Amino acid sequence: MILHLYFARKYLSIFTMILGGFTIFIWLVELLEHIRRYDAGEMGFLRLSYLAALHLPEVLYQVLTLVVLLSTITMFITLARTSELVITRATGRSALRSLASPAITAFVLGCLVVSLANPLVALSSKAYERAIDGDGGRVLSVSKEGLWLRQGVDDNQTAIRAARTNLDGTVLYDTDFYGFDPEGTPIFRIQAAEAALTPDGWQLSQAKIWDLAQDEIPEAGARQLDSYLLPSELTPDQIRDSFGTPSSISIWALPAFISQLENAGFSARTHMVWLQAELARPLSFVAMVFIGAVFTLRHTRMGRTGLMVLLAVLSGFLVYFIANLTQLMGQNGQIPVPFAVWSPSIAAICLALAALLHFEDG
Repeated sequence: MILHLYFARKYLSIFTMILGGFTIFIWLVELLEHIRRYDAGEMGFLRLSYLAALHLPEVLYQVLTLVVLLSTITMFITLARTSELVITRATGRSALRSLASPAITAFVLGCLVVSLANPLVALSSKAYERAIDGDGGRVLSVSKEGLWLRQGVDDNQTAIRAARTNLDGTVLYDTDFYGFDPEGTPIFRIQAAEAALTPDGWQLSQAKIWDLAQDEIPEAGARQLDSYLLPSELTPDQIRDSFGTPSSISIWALPAFISQLENAGFSARTHMVWLQAELARPLSFVAMVFIGAVFTLRHTRMGRTGLMVLLAVLSGFLVYFIANLTQLMGQNGQIPVPFAVWSPSIAAICLALAALLHFEDG
């Protein structure tokens, strides 16, 4: 038990050291990128530093799997150079038992990252988007009452509410359009059974139009039309991009958001894949530990340490690439979402265990 705690403490210290190095390096890279992208004289160095710090958690979150792999490699190389692995084996402890403590530590780290760090990353991502674009780039909002869109044409604003939509948001059902002039005064209301987005605007079917600006009694002057074209500058890409990235939504709020998307008629497969990937993150950390151990759980006198480190890093990148590929196939509906997300980590652990049992005495 004491040896397990020693290995766990050593792994945590190495993980913290490497994570700190990555944090400083990525922040400097982000700062240089923001200085290149924006006018430093206009925004100021402190403002750019703040923006880089807001964007840092999202970027750092994406490289945590690599940090786990490098921590495993560093730990076992250190133990091999100090002959601690030899002493551990001499006590009768097998290689797999020595690997249990780092694997459990990585799994616990993964659980903490998903439960605690994920909401913080979501908050920083939203704050960064607001600091860069404000609300100008977002035209869609999904709620329990349905979905809301907004558009601007000739300085007038139009708010659109729909009960449901098709998968890409280009056809709305049970729709209400509310028009406002630049001062915010209501000027019209349109109710339509269906609204389809075309290059010329919204093509409305079975529309009822109220002129709120001219008629003292809008209901008396309301018009009922079978077809009506409402100008719009919205595009399907703008509607899809308004969802934002799944990483900007906390994992605790993601199931409810997925349910709202599906109720509104949108496809939530991308968000479902992201949710499953977050739930599988602790297992992916364990897979990186096993991959690193396959190549570095050996004595340094056997030589070729640099080659083993290179092979470990390449193997980790290969698993990461395969995981991204299967997740993309899951988003496209080519394979089931759970299989797309969980199978790469499980396969990597099984292959690494087989290799360890082959090369070690078990």
